[in-house]
Amino acid sequence: MKMNDVFDHLVCNLGTESDEPNKALAAALCESRNQGAVESLIEGLESSNAAIAGDCIKVLYELGRRSPDMIADYVPVFIKLLNSKSNRMVWGAMTALAQITRLNPSEVYARKDKVIKAYESGSVIIRDESISVFAELSRADTKYERVMFPIILHHLATCRPKEIPQHAERALIAVNNDNAEKFKSVLEKRLDLLSDPQRKRVEKILQSV
Repeated sequence: MKMNDVFDHLVCNLGTESDEPNKALAAALCESRNQGAVESLIEGLESSNAAIAGDCIKVLYELGRRSPDMIADYVPVFIKLLNSKSNRMVWGAMTALAQITRLNPSEVYARKDKVIKAYESGSVIIRDESISVFAELSRADTKYERVMFPIILHHLATCRPKEIPQHAERALIAVNNDNAEKFKSVLEKRLDLLSDPQRKRVEKILQSV
């Protein structure tokens, strides 16, 4: 695929409501390692056409799921998008950050205040992906852990019961010998609030710690 026709493959230019073309484009870029096309998509994030910008962020985070290294250098771009007035752009940016934080933790940590602010004011999807970012930061460095893991614990202690299983699963990568007991204690205190399926998921997590 040539760099100059990457936009021809976006959903908004294909007359369809399905997200599949965006996923297919991400897969194609992953296979071809076309970094020039990635740069074009990054530039497309600033398009005045909301549909183009939205498709670009979709392709980028889908690419991040497959080949996070291809978007890992764009931490500042995704952080900037956390201030967007478009919820789609914010949760797309946070989803991208969740894919690349493990590759570039120091750059994300340096901008942690903006990530935390987006988490605190964000939608459900934004908060979901934020937990993954926090967990990746926490496991990357003990200095980061001292700041980020308490945020994770507070979240698990106060979030809606239905969020606990998924968010605990996302946070599990940050659990180690030094913080495991605090993690388990927070979850055990909330077990009575969970439905049977939710409780089984959390109990499985507790058994693995």
